[in-house]
Amino acid sequence: MLARLHQSGIKAEHAYLAGFVSIGLSFTSWFMSKHLERAGVARADRWGIFIGEWAPTFFAIGNGLRSYEKH
Repeated sequence: MLARLHQSGIKAEHAYLAGFVSIGLSFTSWFMSKHLERAGVARADRWGIFIGEWAPTFFAIGNGLRSYEKH
């Protein structure tokens, strides 16, 4: 998988950037859901947690790509 990502032009920096963007999206989705929807705080929390779980995946892919790029 890392080889295919690398061949398609994705670098470790792209994955790290995606991780940080997902953290921002997590906060934004939580805030928007909390203030714009009538579903309540529980739904806002679920949206924030769902998107927030993407960040560790992107950071792990970035670490894998970083080690692949060094070899």
